[in-house]
Amino acid sequence: MASDPLHFYYEQDREHERLLRGSNQLEFTRTLELMVRFLPPAPARILDIGGGTGPYSRWLLKRGYSVQLLDAMPNHIERAQQDPALAGLESAVVGDARALPYAAASADAALLFGPVYHLTGRADRVAALREARRCVRAGGVVLAAAITRTASALDGLLAGMDADPRFAAMRNHTLTTGLHLPPDPALGWFTETYFHSPAELVAEFQDAGLTNVALYAVEGLGNIVPEFDVLWADPERRERLLDLVRRTETDPHLWGVSAHLLAVGQV
Repeated sequence: MASDPLHFYYEQDREHERLLRGSNQLEFTRTLELMVRFLPPAPARILDIGGGTGPYSRWLLKRGYSVQLLDAMPNHIERAQQDPALAGLESAVVGDARALPYAAASADAALLFGPVYHLTGRADRVAALREARRCVRAGGVVLAAAITRTASALDGLLAGMDADPRFAAMRNHTLTTGLHLPPDPALGWFTETYFHSPAELVAEFQDAGLTNVALYAVEGLGNIVPEFDVLWADPERRERLLDLVRRTETDPHLWGVSAHLLAVGQV
């Protein structure tokens, strides 16, 4: 699953604490909220496919779930295997989301919080979703995170990066094709990725045989909050923001503001 630019990016240990910093905390909190809403109750078995160093696996284990973690990056799995908080995992293996090492109908739900945007070819993304569907029992669910088509454009605008012609060219290509292709990995920009339109995401789920597909904004309007850390540190303001994001999570007119969408499909 991993290309050379992907390995280069994640070998810099960028992912382990990402969800604990800045506006990524909103991504983490909202994703957990949606997991609570759509996952079956513990002790269901969950496949955490592309689960990185295990932030969601840790949360699931604490709540009594049975969890199997898979990621394409060996350094992520090595860290997970050494983490005492993940000692309860059924397994933690390096693997490919398109060819899962799990038996058919062996899990109650699957999470893909990385593969759907790191696989830049449509056939590969559908293959990963189809594999998740194969491994989940009838009546189970598949949850996948996608990056919205305008995510990089919005981030660049807010940060002033659109003044850099290299960024502007990358942004324009992404807006046209969905492919996010940094000109040089050494710049430290997010790695090769596919940025979805909502219709594309739904169609890929359906082509993988998943039904009753629904989309939810993860960060929503919280993605454009100024001085995010100041707001997030204030419990009352944080809850007001979360309330607004929840109330607008299914409004398609606002999906382009959100950095991520969460797609939910039934097996």
